[in-house]
Amino acid sequence: MTKTITITRPDDWHVHLRDGSMLQFAAAHTAARFARAMVMPNLSPPITTADLALQYRKRILDARPIGSKFTPLLSLYLTDKTTPDEVATASKNSFIVGYKYYPAGATTNSDSGVTRLSALMSVLECIAKHGLVLQLHGEVTDPQVDIFDREAVFIDQILAPLHYQLPHLKIVLEHITTAAAVEFVRTAGPNVAATITAHHLLFNRNELFAGGISPHMYCLPVLKRERHRRALLDAIISGDPKFFLGSDSAPHPRMHKEQSCGCAGIYTAHAALELYAAVFDSVNALDKLEGFASHYGADFYQVARNNSQITLQKKPQKIPNYYLPNGINNASDKNAPPDAIIPLFAGQTIAWSIS
Repeated sequence: MTKTITITRPDDWHVHLRDGSMLQFAAAHTAARFARAMVMPNLSPPITTADLALQYRKRILDARPIGSKFTPLLSLYLTDKTTPDEVATASKNSFIVGYKYYPAGATTNSDSGVTRLSALMSVLECIAKHGLVLQLHGEVTDPQVDIFDREAVFIDQILAPLHYQLPHLKIVLEHITTAAAVEFVRTAGPNVAATITAHHLLFNRNELFAGGISPHMYCLPVLKRERHRRALLDAIISGDPKFFLGSDSAPHPRMHKEQSCGCAGIYTAHAALELYAAVFDSVNALDKLEGFASHYGADFYQVARNNSQITLQKKPQKIPNYYLPNGINNASDKNAPPDAIIPLFAGQTIAWSIS
């Protein structure tokens, strides 16, 4: 008998949909699985104001498949120039639910990021006052800090002092990767939560070097040791509502991934929910999937849980070798053109499917 599970339709609380032709298929993949998604603002130029967010939201809505009820939620890009007045204006838009902090130069399109978070205390106070959420890319960018330690150092040097100073500020530590992050979120006040990606639950850092250096497994924060992956698994099966789904799916053309300075990001939107189901199934915790995927994020962001459902079944699904920006996928051709997006598990079969 085929194993199936029906859950409240989930939300993705951290996803990159990009723009232009890439937006068309990334939005379609996300809309097929999630009722809502927190769409990241690190475009070029970044989405820094309510007006820019309104324009971007319209492009996302236009890119939805016909008949889709998918709802994009937006986070604005926090910069050194963000003002309290801009925060107050942004808060009047119900679809803007937070501000995203990138340390300057930390990841893709983060050149406009914050150079010193402590200099923005009046802005952060305003974010808290208006009920918005601060989403953190939790890494330091000091080149003297080992890349595998950047999350832990960020927690010690930036996040812990910030939470101590502003305990009323709601914070989501995005795409956590370490046991240190799990422990901090667990023991912090009720206004601190975290998202966890499928790829950080599935892989440890060995995957970066399997068969040679793998540019398509390069993401930021980078994959960590096995003990950290195990800590993430323990967090999601604990049923602790402070941990919820955020895929951090990030499409990049092959030509940008496979070069001397390859960009960071893994594309998972094509099978995000199925990959999470495989993770929970692997640790005999499918009963915990619904809370993690469908309930805890909505509760933290104080939006109503979705009232529709989605069914998954343990049925093999063949992943195409690549997707093209026009939405065409190719399941057999292994010679991906330069503008192709290579998905996670390209050309392989995964265990779960959407029913």
